[in-house]
Amino acid sequence: MTESKMFDEIDRKIIEILQVNADRSVVDIAEAVGLSHTPCWRRIKRMEDMGLIRSRVALVDRRMANVPMSVFISVKVPRHTSEWLNTFRKEIQNIPEIVEAYRLTGEKDYLLRTVVPDIDVYDQVYKTLISRIEFSDLSASISMEEMKFTTALPTKYM
Repeated sequence: MTESKMFDEIDRKIIEILQVNADRSVVDIAEAVGLSHTPCWRRIKRMEDMGLIRSRVALVDRRMANVPMSVFISVKVPRHTSEWLNTFRKEIQNIPEIVEAYRLTGEKDYLLRTVVPDIDVYDQVYKTLISRIEFSDLSASISMEEMKFTTALPTKYM
C-alpha cells in the first residue's frame, strides 16, 4: 500500500482538527468526524505510532515572547564537504535564535530563519556564526511583514 493510500477522509479530517488545536478532546474530535470515541482514539494512536503525528506543541506568540523580528540569513559556503556540513549543522543547533534552517538548490546554499528582539541581538547571532564557521557569503534580510504563517500542512495529499 502506498503512503497516499494509508489515510482516508476521516484521517485527514482528524489531522486538520489537530493541526488547528491539538488540545481538543478525543470526544470532540470523534463527534466532528462522525466516529465514536474509541475508533477515533485508535486512528489518532495509529497516526502517532506511524510518525505522522510527530508531537503536540504549543505555538508561542513571537511578539509576546519579545522576539518580533524575523531575519532570514542566506548562506553561501566555501566548500561542499561533509565535514563543513556537520560542523554547520552542529553549530546552528546551539543557537536558539535560529528556528529554521534549510539546504537549498540554486545560488545560495542554505537559508536560516532567526527570531530576535532587535538588530543588536541579530548582530550577536551574526558574530557567533562567523566566529564558529567559515562562509563564502552571509547576507541577511529583515522581514517587514509576516503575510502568512501556518504550521498546518495540506492534507489533500495524504
